[in-house]
Amino acid sequence: MRFIPHEHLSHKFLLSTALYDKNNELLRLTLANDERYRLWTPLNEISSTLIDGVLLYEDQWFYYHVGFNPLSLIRGGWKSYVSNTSRQGGSTITMQLARMYWKLNTRTIHGKIVQILRAIQLELFYSKDAILEAYFNYAPYGRNIESIGAASLIYFNKIPRQLTLQEALTLAVLPQSPAYRIDKSSGVVEKGLEKARNRLFELWQTKHPTNTFDAALFKLPLVLKQPEDLPFLAPHFTNYLLQDHKQKANHQQTIITTLDLNLQELIENQITRYIERNAIKGIHNASALLVDTRTMHITALVGSANYHNVSIQGQVDGTRSKRSPGSTLKPFIYALGFDQGLIHPMSILKDVPTAFGSYVPENFDLQFKGPITVTDALIYSRNIPAVTIASKLQQPSLYQFLRQSGIGQMANEGHYGLALSLGGGEVTMQELAQLYAMLANEGLLKPLIGEMAQTTTPHQNLRLLSPEASFMTLDMLSQNLRPNQSLSEKKSNIAIQWKTGTSWGFRDAWSVGVFGPYVLAVWVGNFNGKGNQAFTGHEAAAPLFFNIIDNILAQYPNFQEPKKAFPSNLIKVDICLASGNLVTQWCQQKGTTWFIPGKTPIHVDTIFRPVPIDIKSGKVACPPYEKEAVRIEVAEFWSSDLLSLFNQAGIPKKAPPSTEHCTKNNTTYVNEENIHIVSPTENVTYTLNRSKLSTQFIALSATVNADIKTVYWFANDAYLGKSPATKPFEWHPKQKGYYTVRAIDDQGNAEQKRIKVAILH
Repeated sequence: MRFIPHEHLSHKFLLSTALYDKNNELLRLTLANDERYRLWTPLNEISSTLIDGVLLYEDQWFYYHVGFNPLSLIRGGWKSYVSNTSRQGGSTITMQLARMYWKLNTRTIHGKIVQILRAIQLELFYSKDAILEAYFNYAPYGRNIESIGAASLIYFNKIPRQLTLQEALTLAVLPQSPAYRIDKSSGVVEKGLEKARNRLFELWQTKHPTNTFDAALFKLPLVLKQPEDLPFLAPHFTNYLLQDHKQKANHQQTIITTLDLNLQELIENQITRYIERNAIKGIHNASALLVDTRTMHITALVGSANYHNVSIQGQVDGTRSKRSPGSTLKPFIYALGFDQGLIHPMSILKDVPTAFGSYVPENFDLQFKGPITVTDALIYSRNIPAVTIASKLQQPSLYQFLRQSGIGQMANEGHYGLALSLGGGEVTMQELAQLYAMLANEGLLKPLIGEMAQTTTPHQNLRLLSPEASFMTLDMLSQNLRPNQSLSEKKSNIAIQWKTGTSWGFRDAWSVGVFGPYVLAVWVGNFNGKGNQAFTGHEAAAPLFFNIIDNILAQYPNFQEPKKAFPSNLIKVDICLASGNLVTQWCQQKGTTWFIPGKTPIHVDTIFRPVPIDIKSGKVACPPYEKEAVRIEVAEFWSSDLLSLFNQAGIPKKAPPSTEHCTKNNTTYVNEENIHIVSPTENVTYTLNRSKLSTQFIALSATVNADIKTVYWFANDAYLGKSPATKPFEWHPKQKGYYTVRAIDDQGNAEQKRIKVAILH
């Protein structure tokens, strides 16, 4: 009949849930729905010592009887009811399981008969091993603890297969009278249990060889941990996982989480100490989230400064609460600008009072810096440049980008307007950490993972940025100095790419960034939304952010940067720092910038130009003139609006020398067109073979004056690269169509020709 379909003996079993960190450290053990601790343990995961001990103590003939043992019943009845000696039961393990499984009252003769019949039923339907396994899982072990799995975990913080002989024999005798054998207050094993265990040990010695060490252990007092001693660690994180399982109706008795308990406790300690040091400033609460960008595992999650503190609403999970992100979204504005061909890291932007319709943003310090590079605009968190670029974003706009990334509960785009770029919307810390992890993952958005068994599939990964834009954004963020750090101070061997944010009304202070393989997000504020002028990203969140990083690096001295592939379509070009454009021989200060060929907007610098000065008069020489009669000076030709910005910033620029006298004499002062494109030829079709695109090219060459050193090449205004004046440039077009090829020399002379490119299959 064992082959007849029947329910598994665990089908009535109400389960607790044990949550562990990634290193199998217990975080929490929940109660089952009936307020008892239970964990189902397969028989092959139970210590053989415990199994042998139970069989020796409870039912030595277990594998031979049919559910009941007549001799044991007669002996137990005689001692209990006839001889008036100590009461003794005669129940087999199968009978005990029947009583527990069907909740039978076996104190009456009728109840005992039903128990025997049910035991026979169990033997008919189930194997001996299945019955023994169920016994271990239904047996009571004191207090509200049932099952060997829960008892072993609570009393000894072990799984059943790891029990020592002393522990195994203690648990073997405990179910006989679990309510009377442990001191509830101290957990010390009482005399009755100790005597029963030692009697079993004496019997054990007759069956199994033991050593003097084992015998000595049984003379020592044994303390069992109690349910009150169970860990309750990372409560916000475990609550989140348990709630998620409940919503999915997916009850698991064991959850191996992605949490690293060492890092969790390190961050908790840093937050506690930080709050203690800064309580005088009204700082009482903080949250932090650590994510491993390689796996997207949540490595540490601290939802509040103190889960049990009602005054700060400590049970609220700050990592899942919607908050204004302040300036922490600015890196993504510039990253989108890179991908949409609006800017490069050294493009010059204007930090000046600007109205965007009815919206007139201001900087945090209420001041303006005038002309500023994209990199400095991000590092110094200037609002006007960020809003300027945000206003130019299309497909996607910043709003569309955030919606694509999964930011939830957003109103329509018109509700926010351009204020979204300065933190006008709301995000959670988990959403924000996911965005910064996307930068570390070369523009791929990946979901956060809280369980080791949880996996992601390729379709869950969404590309929102190019690897090139992600790299350039992180590179800019790495130049952000930590609080109170000077340029001369030695930087850490680990790059820290970070950004702060402060919400309107000083309600939220943020610091978010990438270091090594991790993203760390830190928030300081109040869950009730009350503002405090101490809540600024730089002054409140950043110190805690770096305290955590410094302690992680100190605790893990072998901490290293993960190896990452360099973006394939990214190069560095020389630029003139004043304009952010391609360098010429007249440029006064030179630098470099990252550049995406075919996408990044860039031109040859025209700010610094050569001006011929008549040696005798000291005025601009009007053409035509003799070269021997002039000397060349370099002048700066700024537009009127930029000249005004420099003046406002306290950096006045010298106006270029006047050429009005040349105009009066009916001559025009212009750069001579001293460049001529030799190849390609105007209006010619160049045919390439698709299978040979990597090797075939169109040679671009030009004739220039003898003093020209470099020629810059463009196709349809996309910068292709530069070549020495004496050598051709190899152009490898990837697509067919019409192109306007333009050559510009390092003095600003230019010529262009239109051609057609055909690609054969």
